[in-house]
Amino acid sequence: MPRIDFKKTHASLYTASATPTLLRVPELPFLAVDGCGDPAGADYAAAVEALYGLAYTIRFALKGAGIVEYSVPPLQGRWWTDDRGGFDHAVDRAHWHWTMLLMQPAQADEALVCEARVRTAKKKPAAPVDRVQLRRIAEGECAQVLHTGPYDTEHTTLDRLYTFVAAEGREPAGLHHEIYLGNPVRTAPEKLRTILRQPVRPTAGPSRPTGILIG
Repeated sequence: MPRIDFKKTHASLYTASATPTLLRVPELPFLAVDGCGDPAGADYAAAVEALYGLAYTIRFALKGAGIVEYSVPPLQGRWWTDDRGGFDHAVDRAHWHWTMLLMQPAQADEALVCEARVRTAKKKPAAPVDRVQLRRIAEGECAQVLHTGPYDTEHTTLDRLYTFVAAEGREPAGLHHEIYLGNPVRTAPEKLRTILRQPVRPTAGPSRPTGILIG
């Protein structure tokens, strides 16, 4: 039975440094759940529980059928606070919009997801599994940087990322994206590692020197 290690197969998507870089992100399949509100709130917790519940049901089904084996990869999230898709940490968290994501193997098709949704609902009747969907997301060219520390200090790292984006002759062109490499339950806040990613596009005007594109 083949085994997938997402962190190796997509190494550039799960590794970053404190120095911002450009990379190209291909179209990939995800389980996704949408919501709005404080990430410390009950709705967010229920949505993430449903997301993981469905992800593990799919994982066990694929492994049990001898199709593929893998570990559920790190949680990801896309965030925005206005109608144009911008993200501002200063906005009241009650008005934060989010889509939480877990990358999936190619073998996780819509039929399997529907079957897993039924199974998960029986095990976790209170979890909003009907909100979890299978989506393909293509971000294209992005800038990303590693933030180390509490989530509420991310804005300082984001400022550096946006400065880099402008210096590279790019501008934001998509939703703010975070990849959580640490577990906030088991990891001290100052040691949490989060990849901050921003889809970009060339700005209008004279061309400028660009950094090295990964991928």
